[in-house]
Amino acid sequence: MAQAYDCLAEWFELLNDDCDYACWSQYFIDGLTRLGAGKKGLELGCGSGAFSRALTKAGYCMTGADRSAPMLNKAVRLAKEEGLSIPFVQADAATLKTPERYDFLLSPNDCYNYLPSAVLPRAFKRAAACLVRGGIFWFDISSPCKLRTKIANNVMVDDRDTVTYLAFNTLKEDRVETDVTLFVESGGAYRRFDEHHTQYIHEEETVRAALAEAGFTLLSMEGHLGEEASASDRWNFLCVK
Repeated sequence: MAQAYDCLAEWFELLNDDCDYACWSQYFIDGLTRLGAGKKGLELGCGSGAFSRALTKAGYCMTGADRSAPMLNKAVRLAKEEGLSIPFVQADAATLKTPERYDFLLSPNDCYNYLPSAVLPRAFKRAAACLVRGGIFWFDISSPCKLRTKIANNVMVDDRDTVTYLAFNTLKEDRVETDVTLFVESGGAYRRFDEHHTQYIHEEETVRAALAEAGFTLLSMEGHLGEEASASDRWNFLCVK
């Protein structure tokens, strides 16, 4: 079975077209402006680069980083198709090292859920090392409630004209294990692809403690697009080095 996003990369943005990337990107742009962030940014866990492309169009100087080579290949192609020059590099959040420092590090859409809780302090220290003093660290995670009660032990299905997505989710003690199957139309027939994902459940106090250990000050914690965190499936942590 393939690793996470090895197969899904080609279809990721299509299958997530209901998340309203434009609105989500504007939320980040408005927030970075409000926080007084500089223009040089790193998107960690950039996937196929939707947010990096949107922020580049808004005048930011972005670099995208992801550990999935297929995702990065897709990101390069999509950026070129839109006439954008964005460097994309392969990197893992747990061992991140960059040759330069950034004004902000943005990590949306569950990147840190792919790390065990015990690794968060080390990963956050690596994020801090990539930022200038006063730099902004903004990331989100799927909430424990979402993973335990909405994702776990459920089957998710998305059936499109050219691709069908199925996700079989199983709750373990500290994580949700997901087996993804894709059926992709090709010349009147369908090809099957399978890959495995593991997303770890992070409690709020665990995240806060890891941030403090890494030297970050938590400015605010809010839900998706700024809604109340207590009512949201997604938690945003806005921090400063």
